[in-house]
Amino acid sequence: MRPRLPAWTARLTWKAAAFITVMCCALAALLGALVHVSVTHQTLNQAREKALTRLEEATRAYEAGDPLPPDTGIDPEGLPSSLRDLALSGRHGTIVSEHDGRPTMWAAAPADRRAMAAEIDYSQGVSTITGLDRAIVGSSLLAISATLLVGVFAVTRVTRRLHQTAGVARRISAGDLDARVNDPRTKDPSRPQDEVATVAGALDTMASTLQGKLQSEQRFTADVAHELRTPLTGLHAASELLPPGRPTQLVQDRVRALRLLTEDLLEISRLDARSEQISPDVHRIGPVAERVAGAARGTGAPTQVRIVRDTSVETDRRRLERVLGNLISNAHQHGREPVVLTVDGPVVTVRDHGEGFPPYLVEHGPQRFRTEPRAGAKGHGLGLTIAVGQAEAIGAELTFTNAPDGGAVATLKLPEVPDEETPGGMGSGGNRHAQ
Repeated sequence: MRPRLPAWTARLTWKAAAFITVMCCALAALLGALVHVSVTHQTLNQAREKALTRLEEATRAYEAGDPLPPDTGIDPEGLPSSLRDLALSGRHGTIVSEHDGRPTMWAAAPADRRAMAAEIDYSQGVSTITGLDRAIVGSSLLAISATLLVGVFAVTRVTRRLHQTAGVARRISAGDLDARVNDPRTKDPSRPQDEVATVAGALDTMASTLQGKLQSEQRFTADVAHELRTPLTGLHAASELLPPGRPTQLVQDRVRALRLLTEDLLEISRLDARSEQISPDVHRIGPVAERVAGAARGTGAPTQVRIVRDTSVETDRRRLERVLGNLISNAHQHGREPVVLTVDGPVVTVRDHGEGFPPYLVEHGPQRFRTEPRAGAKGHGLGLTIAVGQAEAIGAELTFTNAPDGGAVATLKLPEVPDEETPGGMGSGGNRHAQ
């Protein structure tokens, strides 16, 4: 198994810093090596020329029978054996070695089957090269640090803009279609733009186009629903005047379904436009759940209510009842009995024992006018969509899952209010069941 790097190493800033550091180190090493080789070669040549000049002077003095210059001699002590052998073979040569604890440049030549040698103190040359190496390392570290700081600063400015663009994209995905990266009032079209600004501009353009299309669809849905409302009201009144019989019942059922569909479309258009007026208040969630279950029981669909722990919530009671009613209705229409509504503090779950929610709904949420072709399934696919919209309107979270042993589970999480803030201060009262 390949080891995985920490998550922070995937950031663009870290990658840019690592790239800049590696490139600066490679460049500094290359330049430092070139300067070191060049200065070392120059220093050695200077010391070698000086040693050979002194050797030449010593050779002339030896041939003339004059005293030898200082630091020269015949087979002097400390002469490296390799250089001695080279001189005895009849050739000239130079070498650097340690003599008396200091670096020394030696030069040697043959003299009557012996070695004539001259020595030059090479300590200054070694000190020069050592100091140069230290200067190269120090200046390289300083240059790398400065370049790294400037590079990270420049990359951070780019990544900050990318994070801002990503944040706006997430806000748009969450439904805030007014979010923009650039303020159109201060935007200068003639100003040159880099790649990040181009991406941000494309995102703003996409958001504007998407907002326009969605608003157009919302207006169309609202207009259609409003236009259908008046003729459907007249049609409903006319159907009530028909003589009793099976055909009349079928007509009235279809008219009732059309009216419900029209009301649902109007409600969705208001939710999309965020024009719903919320009237929050503190309510005990247990009685609300029992009342909604009782209304569903009145239609001939029994719903079990289990109150594990009752609590107070701050919400719009009418909209909460709408959410629970739609969840219970969906459970009866698309699932199988028993349908159980459970209250556990601010968490309310509605579960049936049918085939469960389809995978697309669990992953992406309900979709309008999409229902599964199951036996006995009815409806137009707007109930859960309205439940999600109303839950968002009252600040609740609605999620959809499937139980491990089968059945669909819808979970509603509401904001809880401490009991001491509740008018009357009712306790939870333990567990109770209602049928």
